[in-house]
Amino acid sequence: MNATRGKLLEHAVDGIREYDNPTPGWWHLLFWGTIIFSAVYGAFFHFSEFAWDERDTHTREQSAYYARLFGALGDLEGDDATIAGLMSEEKWLKVGHSVYARNCAQCHGAEGGGINGPNMTDDAYKNVKTLADVYKIVSEGVVEKGMPAWNNRLQKNERVVVAAFVASLRGKAAAGGKPPEGEVIAPFPKGTMPAKVSEAK
Repeated sequence: MNATRGKLLEHAVDGIREYDNPTPGWWHLLFWGTIIFSAVYGAFFHFSEFAWDERDTHTREQSAYYARLFGALGDLEGDDATIAGLMSEEKWLKVGHSVYARNCAQCHGAEGGGINGPNMTDDAYKNVKTLADVYKIVSEGVVEKGMPAWNNRLQKNERVVVAAFVASLRGKAAAGGKPPEGEVIAPFPKGTMPAKVSEAK
């Protein structure tokens, strides 16, 4: 018997015999290690309160991005001039859209046509007369209508930029949107952002 080849087995096929070469011990350790790891991994990510997923990672990264972005802006005000200025800047509307998609679309629809909440793409409003009112509703909500207050869930700058995005939806007439509710109000004013805000990245 050749020690390096293992034991020569007795059975033969077409006159060919084979050596018994068992799987090495390190392979068995690796095999059982992967089974143990998968059990611990599955238990942690499916049942542990300390687990995280890709949505948590995305939220953390997005929060860090907003912190850097808004750090360059300072504190925005939810007034007509600031919101009108943000509406004139595509990059800030994209930020507002991101906030909207995460927090508002489930009630107001991805395009703002309304699901549980009202259609925000027509000219009729129930609680809004000015751009500042949009910010106020985002912040304080309309409890009797099921609209939650977001002042304890979103930071102030997020509420301002999402108010600008919501106001920018006016007149876009989302397909399949809910019928108009409330009264038609005067057009929103147009504005421009101060250089500090326009140049912030």
